[in-house]
Amino acid sequence: MKIAILGGTGPQGKGLALRFAAAGVDVVLGSRDGARAEEIAQELNGLQPDVSGVISGTDNSAATSAADELVILAVPFSAHNATLEAIKPDLAGKVLVDIVVPLADGDPKALNMPPEGSATEAAQALLGEEIPVVGALHNVSATTLNNLEHSINCDILVCGNDLAAKEKVIDLINMLDIKAYNAGPAVNARCIEAITPILIRLNISKKVPFSHAGVKIWAPDH
Repeated sequence: MKIAILGGTGPQGKGLALRFAAAGVDVVLGSRDGARAEEIAQELNGLQPDVSGVISGTDNSAATSAADELVILAVPFSAHNATLEAIKPDLAGKVLVDIVVPLADGDPKALNMPPEGSATEAAQALLGEEIPVVGALHNVSATTLNNLEHSINCDILVCGNDLAAKEKVIDLINMLDIKAYNAGPAVNARCIEAITPILIRLNISKKVPFSHAGVKIWAPDH
């Protein structure tokens, strides 16, 4: 399996690339600067020389085309729509996994939702219904992703309007040895994306004795 991660040179993209490569998935990092993406890819491969998944790097369009089916969008929200406009022709027959959270400029403890209601819904509106968009991985700390000595400490809420696409994304996430849940249609991304600034606020609070917290879905004990 080969996936693409656009914005793969950022903290979340790099952490996901390392995790998926360790799970045996080939990863193509995408960036506006293809040479930079390839440089980062080689650095990441050097961190885990014995894993079966290979990380490579190129520009966003080539990375999207190289993916078998799943393309993860991990760019800052300021680049969200422009990136999608640029790669839309390359997304035919693929599924976009949107992990972007529309945090307010200069204040990661606040949201600046787009008119569509969420980044996931904005992506679906921009791409059209023929390209399934699945929202996922919104609430995972980049620091947690990059700390390979520890497992990921949260569950993943997955939303979107295409059930088959969601199931494919859930199967991919489960390869990271974490649990992913179908959280309903794309409109529910409004709630899921809104969890992230709450977690950020808790994680930087001096009154909270931990950081890099995530969300867990707990079964009853009876």
